[in-house]
Amino acid sequence: MLLYFLDMFGTAVFAISGVLLAGKLRMDPFGVVVLAMVTAIGGGTIRDMALGATPVFWITSPEYLWMILATCALSLLLIRRPRRLPWYFLPVADAIGLAVFVAIGVDKALSYGASPMVAVIMGIITGCGGGIIRDVLAREIPMILRTEVYATACLAGGMIHTLALAANVDSVVASIAGMVTTLSIRLAAIRWHLSLPTFAIK
Repeated sequence: MLLYFLDMFGTAVFAISGVLLAGKLRMDPFGVVVLAMVTAIGGGTIRDMALGATPVFWITSPEYLWMILATCALSLLLIRRPRRLPWYFLPVADAIGLAVFVAIGVDKALSYGASPMVAVIMGIITGCGGGIIRDVLAREIPMILRTEVYATACLAGGMIHTLALAANVDSVVASIAGMVTTLSIRLAAIRWHLSLPTFAIK
C-alpha cells in the first residue's frame, strides 16, 4: 500500500514537471495535459510495451489518468499565485518519485521473466522515459543526456535491487535497498551539484 501511494505521489510530481515546462513554453491547456501525461506515464508505457505487458498499466488502472488530470487542474488554478516553496522542494519530490518508478520497473520486468540486466534497463526507462519524451516534445536536450546525475542514480539503484534479489534477499528489502540507493545518489547530486564529465570534440 505504501508503494502504491508513493507511486501516485511520483505520478503527480512528474505531471507537475510537465505542467511547469508547458507553462514556460506558453502552451494551451491541451498542451499542458499532453506534457503532463507523457512525463508521468510515458516511461511506464514504453516499459509495458517492451515487455508485452498489455494492456499497459494506465489502461487497466485509470486512476493514474485521473491523478494526472487532477494535478493539471490544480496546477492551472494555483501555479500563477505566488508561492514561497523552498527551491529544493520539486527536485527532492522528483527524486522520490524517480526512486519509486525505478523499483517498480525492475520488479515488473522480473515478474515477466526478464533477465537482471534487462530489468535494470526497464527500471531506467520507467524512471527516465517520460522525461525524455517531454523534453523531445519541448525541443530540449533530455536531462539524462546532459551532465546531470539522473540516469546514473537509476542505474545504481536498479543494480542494487537486482543484486540483492540474486543474493536471495527478501523482495521487499531488495526493493527498498534499490530505492534508497537511487534516492541517496540523486539527493547527493542535488545537494552538492554533482555532474558527470562531458564528452567534447574540438
